[in-house]
Amino acid sequence: MTELADRTTGIPAGNASRTSPAPSPQAATPAAAAGTAAVDVAALGELLLGKWADTRLKSRALAGRPELYKTEGLTHTEHRKRAFGQLRILVDNGAVHRAFPTSVGGADDHGGNVAGFQELVIADPSLQIKAGVQWGLFGSAVNHLGTAEHHEKWLPGIMSLDIPGCFAMTETGHGSDVASIATTATYDPASGEFVVHTPFRAAWKDYIGNAAADGLAAVVFAQLVTKGVNHGVHAFYMDLRDPGTKEFLPGIGGEDDGVKGGLNGIDNGRLHFTRVRIPRTNLLNRYGNVAADGSYSSPIPSPGRRFFTMLGTLVQGRVSLDGAAVTASKLALKTAIQYATERRQFNASSQTDEEVLLDYQRHQRRLFTRLATTYAASFASEQLLQKFDDVFSGRSDTDEDRQDLETLAAALKPLSTWHALDTLQECREACGGAGFLIENRFASLRADLDVYATFEGDNTVLLQLVAKRLLADYAKEFRSVNFGVLARYVVGQATGVAIHRTGLRGVAQFVADSGSVQKAALAIKDESSQRTLLTDRVQTMVAEVAAALKGANKLPQHQGAALFNSHQNELIEAAQAHAELLQWEAFTEALGKVTDPGTKVVLTWLRDLFGLSLIEKNLSWYLMNGRLSMQRGRTVGEYINRLLVKIRPHALDLVDAFGFGPEHLRAEIATGAEKLRQDEARAYFRRQRASGQAPVDEKILLARTARDNKASRG
Repeated sequence: MTELADRTTGIPAGNASRTSPAPSPQAATPAAAAGTAAVDVAALGELLLGKWADTRLKSRALAGRPELYKTEGLTHTEHRKRAFGQLRILVDNGAVHRAFPTSVGGADDHGGNVAGFQELVIADPSLQIKAGVQWGLFGSAVNHLGTAEHHEKWLPGIMSLDIPGCFAMTETGHGSDVASIATTATYDPASGEFVVHTPFRAAWKDYIGNAAADGLAAVVFAQLVTKGVNHGVHAFYMDLRDPGTKEFLPGIGGEDDGVKGGLNGIDNGRLHFTRVRIPRTNLLNRYGNVAADGSYSSPIPSPGRRFFTMLGTLVQGRVSLDGAAVTASKLALKTAIQYATERRQFNASSQTDEEVLLDYQRHQRRLFTRLATTYAASFASEQLLQKFDDVFSGRSDTDEDRQDLETLAAALKPLSTWHALDTLQECREACGGAGFLIENRFASLRADLDVYATFEGDNTVLLQLVAKRLLADYAKEFRSVNFGVLARYVVGQATGVAIHRTGLRGVAQFVADSGSVQKAALAIKDESSQRTLLTDRVQTMVAEVAAALKGANKLPQHQGAALFNSHQNELIEAAQAHAELLQWEAFTEALGKVTDPGTKVVLTWLRDLFGLSLIEKNLSWYLMNGRLSMQRGRTVGEYINRLLVKIRPHALDLVDAFGFGPEHLRAEIATGAEKLRQDEARAYFRRQRASGQAPVDEKILLARTARDNKASRG
């Protein structure tokens, strides 16, 4: 393993010119036949860095500094203190200003801001999330929900960390159901103030970062009530603590959430308010205002649309977590694959030398399939980030653009965060007992990222939002849905379903394959075939649920809800299939940007591995719905195994392209130490055998004795 990193490209030094060994003859493909397939690691690294490569590299260099590392073994109180101090290092290095307006010293660079933020997970997830609370949630709420007056008054202090703050939306009794939060802000025209109140215990703001100790102020979300009318959830700026004593101000109270399963550098806590009065001008009134006499006005007349517009400005949290989860998966895979090329176990093909772990098929299955998914998630994450930047920069900021952004974020964040947890666990197990040591980071990162699956939107709830959007589009344009990458729905849906269910599709495939496994494999690995299979599954699932729910909106509310609930699982599975298709398409689109022939061949194998793994995971669906014949279905696993053999010689190149140096990995088993141990052991046994002094193995002695006895009897 290379010990130094090139600061210009972010690719480990010495890897830029590395060429992979040729795949075995049985793994050759027509594309590789003209020459040896090799990965251009430097070029691939640049592709993975994406549009904001310079910003990512600057943030990655910062994340590689020891003063920002997570120190394992600290108490949660010590970890909190360290994380807060690290925020000041970010301020001093200009790492927090990018997304804020130029009028207050920012750069209006929304995409670059998130790209830089995503890299901070390398240093310490607690630092990343605490920075996200301060500038990505608290500061972003003031920025996007407030007006120029609010910006001038509060953003400079937020940016400099003079005003550490909280984002107080979630309540104990209302997690994902933001529209139903119970905290109220009732306007009193006599005093020109809002009265903020939590009427019962379940209305306390909960799990709030910076609430337990550091937060001096908060953006509080509450039901805005004026002149006896509830105008829905709005955001209010509120001072929480005395800056000198750090004690809560009158009417404000709270509790410490204490030790958590991870992210213990963040002081999560609870907040409650007892008729706390704040000025009318503390309403962040970009989308809704209350005049001195209590009259309410809004540029968005529809309450529902206004609510979703306000929440839509905060989508960057999901975009940020999506990319951070992908980065964590890359860290884990680089460490695990590096280790697997060095660690030896069992004499499988030699009497003297043990096999390296990565030569075992099952080990390849464990790691390469997750590597393929990580590449797909990385390319999809870059597309999401570019969409986010287009919307927030104003280049493409229509209602449709914002809806597409929200749906895309709701689709990808669940997949990438679940994948990170799965990858960290699998990599931990693939490294055996060494993987369980905190020094190798798998267990620590797994604990810290656990909550990524449920905050900034619970993953299951987010996928339900995606499903509802798919249903809405299907209802709007029954036979010509054109959302995201979905092609037009199958013309003559009823006929298509009848063919699939009667098994005619399977019969046709069997005839076309002519009993040839080779032909079946060629058909299943083809790009257009993968696209057809993945897209058809989404189309069919959405169409079937839509048919089942047809007319639900005309039923009494309780009956409609019961009907919807009875199909909730199918809805969420359809949304997940849609998100997986988005990732596959992003990977395929990225392939079009690769100019180096060898790199393109290897990445195509990796894309095919991702696509076929999705098909294999859902093989029962494809068989039961007549999309694949039994014969063709049997070839999926066989071809995946062939791809593993092809990818094996390029595995290190594919993870080296992530661009992590030792200061980023910080895992003992990724330093080359295992190779030194293995080489020492092999040299010892070679010398022992050569000396003639090695003890005789009992099994060999028994075999000799049996042979001699047999000879004497003969």
